[in-house]
Amino acid sequence: MAASLREVPSSFLRIRYTSRPNPYNPLFSRGFSSKLFVKGISFSTTEETLAKEFSRFGEVVETNIVMGKTRNRSKGYGYVSFAKEDDAHQALIDMNGKVLDGRVVFVDKAWPSRNFRNRGPRVGEPSDAADG
Repeated sequence: MAASLREVPSSFLRIRYTSRPNPYNPLFSRGFSSKLFVKGISFSTTEETLAKEFSRFGEVVETNIVMGKTRNRSKGYGYVSFAKEDDAHQALIDMNGKVLDGRVVFVDKAWPSRNFRNRGPRVGEPSDAADG
């Protein structure tokens, strides 16, 4: 039997699926980020090569290719930071799906890192107050 709108909890009705930033959501409060996540990077690509390729769209502040600890080579992804958000947005549009050093790279917005240390205890974990 189909559920009517009265039976649906109100929290489900507030969800919007739009591409516009929601000012009430803290993840989207700053708008578009000037830091991009780039995956599919070739193992031979260096940070200088990445900076040179992305500098066509504006001033690149920082590039970072994530390296593996055991093999000391690229894990295949990294980050590019721009001075301006507009330059990062243009690089996202133009570089997504393009070939760089023989591999197709995919570009996306870099999401803010989550700080797991400041979270409260997980469900099922004892809290400090229970020790007393």
